[in-house]
Amino acid sequence: MKAITSFIIIALFLPIFFISAQDEINDLDNASQSLKISVFDLDVTPPISYRMPYGTVINKWDLGLRAKGIVLSGITKPVVLVSFDWLGISNECYDEFKHAIARAAGTVPEHVAVHVIHQHDAPYPSDFINDDFALSVIHRLEMAVAKSIENAVPVTHIGYGEAEVFKVASNRRILGADGKVKAMRWTACKDSSLRNEPEGIIDPILSAVSFWNENKPIAILNFYATHPQSYYGTGIANPDYPGIARFYRQLAIPEALYIYFTGAGGNVGAGKYNDGSHENRGILAERLANGMKSAWEETKKTSVDASDIQWSYESVALPLDSVKAGKVLWERFKTGKKVDIQCLTLCNSRILFLPGELTIEYQLAAKKMRPDLNVAMAAYGDLGFGYIPSAKAFPQGGYEVDAARITPDAENVILHAIAKLLTPYK
Repeated sequence: MKAITSFIIIALFLPIFFISAQDEINDLDNASQSLKISVFDLDVTPPISYRMPYGTVINKWDLGLRAKGIVLSGITKPVVLVSFDWLGISNECYDEFKHAIARAAGTVPEHVAVHVIHQHDAPYPSDFINDDFALSVIHRLEMAVAKSIENAVPVTHIGYGEAEVFKVASNRRILGADGKVKAMRWTACKDSSLRNEPEGIIDPILSAVSFWNENKPIAILNFYATHPQSYYGTGIANPDYPGIARFYRQLAIPEALYIYFTGAGGNVGAGKYNDGSHENRGILAERLANGMKSAWEETKKTSVDASDIQWSYESVALPLDSVKAGKVLWERFKTGKKVDIQCLTLCNSRILFLPGELTIEYQLAAKKMRPDLNVAMAAYGDLGFGYIPSAKAFPQGGYEVDAARITPDAENVILHAIAKLLTPYK
């Protein structure tokens, strides 16, 4: 982490040049405004015969796939956060989701954060025009968001808690004596020698951010960084162990909507603790649910009004590898198209929303930048970028580097944006 560590020391003292926008609540006379929240929860399970990346749908499971989210209103422009039980959403399809949701919420696309959890027995639409199922989800989601706003309730308190998750996450990249990747420890790892390797660099902390109407929790957002697979390729769309863990917690607190976001887990998986045996799905789910429960029990509430909530974003151009980016991505961004890196400020908490499969070093760097704050991160926004490794990973090799569509220079762009978003407002 030498490059990232060096950056942290100077990041907040360097000039940063981006197209940026910051919506501070105090720009308006908010004396009469009320901070409100609404929630939505939509079934986004694909039908039989739908083609997923790892198999055509042949059957259904007890738990389907969900799109869960919140709308925050009473601020300059409404903010919408949504998490899908899908493998990915990318490119023009990703843009269309943001635009449709923005229309429904009466806001702008820059105020919409769309993320996937990245389960592998799940859809990955990139061309919604020729995907009737994806198009139907966009329409139904638009209606669900609009309908939810009719039932918005006041937000009087924000809660934050965190806890360690035990025996779930482990780093996928096993380094040799020469400092290069000698083996990949995948999320289902049958090689006992690789499972015996140390956990490696991870972030074991699960963050829980909650929204309250007096003593009633309305929504609970969990953030944890790891690939979310136990096994896949079954032909049955399912939310895997994070979806099961979320369901357990939803049963425990039925009055609130539980929402889960995957953090910067691009190089993190369950491989140390998962040999691919099917019973491990339940075991991993219980361990993750225990972390969610502990974070909930550690939650501290803070009274809040609209002036405590801020939404900001940095529109950045990520440098692409012209050979590996592929025609679609290259054509989208060669003319200067940018992607949003977003931040939600909630009192002394910050939630960062980023594109691609970020590796864990970015999440750890963000937390080091502001140790005085509660910092959480959701990755897996626009997945058109694919893997976004740290700069130090490139000479090490390994799958994430081989598959990366960006160049090592992307690290500085992303870290500068994060640093600016975490800088205290003046």
